Amino acid sequence: MAPVVASNAAFDGWGDEARDASADALGIDRDVAMLAFPGGAVEMIAAWFAHIDAEMLALLPPETLGAMKIRERITALVEARLTAVAPDREALRRALAILAMPQNLARAAKLGWHAADVMWRAAGDTATDYNHYTKRTILAGVYAATVTVFLDDDSEGHADTRAFLARRIDGIMRFEKAKAGFLARGQHRPSLSRFVGRLRYPAV
Repeated sequence: MAPVVASNAAFDGWGDEARDASADALGIDRDVAMLAFPGGAVEMIAAWFAHIDAEMLALLPPETLGAMKIRERITALVEARLTAVAPDREALRRALAILAMPQNLARAAKLGWHAADVMWRAAGDTATDYNHYTKRTILAGVYAATVTVFLDDDSEGHADTRAFLARRIDGIMRFEKAKAGFLARGQHRPSLSRFVGRLRYPAV
């Protein structure tokens, strides 16, 4: 039901009208449809985003992603997500306006984090340390910025959005490379805690 609601939301907004029109189109009782989205507009938007996740993953199955380098995987996943949402770009614009309201900022942050998490997991990321969080925080920011460009991009094939994304992915890769180098160098630096430990408990 979520994608139908999104199509109607482009014209009617994320409210009762879009929900009821979608229920009528699908032959669902309006009261049942209302129960499906107890949180109103934000719940409808979250359900639509979950549908976009599924479409993105269907466009890029594991065997396809497995043949790509990590940079290519992340780029492809973001582009696939935008491809999935492109038919309802106006609905996305309205959805982001709702999520930008002060009372919805916490939920918006969770949805952004979740989108980044789905993409990193699909790309094969298995990090469980602080890298898990930095990767998702950075990608969530890149995705949000890319969506801002996408909403007003009238270039052929959204070429401007793709170029913007490529530059931002370059930034992520440079950051990850620099971080890996810093951590590698850190492994060979003297450890104060180890030094103090040896003073207290010298090897025999």
